[in-house]
Amino acid sequence: MPHIPESADDDLSPLLSEPFARAWEASAAPHQLGERLGARLSRSLNAEHGMVTMRRRTTFAEPVADGVLQRWLYRAPAGRALRPGEPRAACVIELQAGARLPLPAGGAREFLVMRGAADVNADLLGLRDFLLLPAGTAAVLTSRDGAHVFVREAEGQAVERTLVRDAEAGWPEFAPGIRRRVLWAGQGQAALLYRADAGASVPHHSHGHDEECLMVQGELFLDDVLLQAGDYQLAPAGTGHRLTQTDTGVVLYAHGDVDLQFC
Repeated sequence: MPHIPESADDDLSPLLSEPFARAWEASAAPHQLGERLGARLSRSLNAEHGMVTMRRRTTFAEPVADGVLQRWLYRAPAGRALRPGEPRAACVIELQAGARLPLPAGGAREFLVMRGAADVNADLLGLRDFLLLPAGTAAVLTSRDGAHVFVREAEGQAVERTLVRDAEAGWPEFAPGIRRRVLWAGQGQAALLYRADAGASVPHHSHGHDEECLMVQGELFLDDVLLQAGDYQLAPAGTGHRLTQTDTGVVLYAHGDVDLQFC
């Protein structure tokens, strides 16, 4: 499968292009504002080097069956070993009412319902319900009334079938203004749901495993990148985020370190 290239979408670069550049320079004379903004942009781009950001509004919806669209978020490049925690592939599958999509046996698969309700091998999953199927398990994905389902595939993981119902799981406290639900954990990594209040933030941290963030609801700043509902970012192992903050409140899926590595 071809590798999805890193997104060229940058939240700060339009502010440093014309006609804004002249305005920054004119207003910055005493304090070198334009120079400082340029340095900030450079630091931001360096920090995000290697990260993959995919925005729902710009991803291509590929028809894969009658009434089924697939939006690829990530596909690992062929010919190299996966990094710790790196997925083989991640996508959102959009099913119209009555649609059906068979998925052949492959790696371990995670399913998270982002909209509507869907059946996976006759298990009915509602909003924010999570299902993990072990490697080698084929699946049939259907929906009576329509659904959007996030599907993540990994390899090399010995996992057991796991079903987490949103209505039964609760939201354990994690940090001030932040609750965290562990959906699955093993070998130092985990699949998680975070629920954060408006104004909540997480300080500078690094990633021992690849960290994936998928926006289920609300908006979130990962450093200088604003993610909105349906957006996705993968930060490779060895990178970090200086600041993670929401002004709106947020629900997001994350896959990465079970314990954040604060700097």
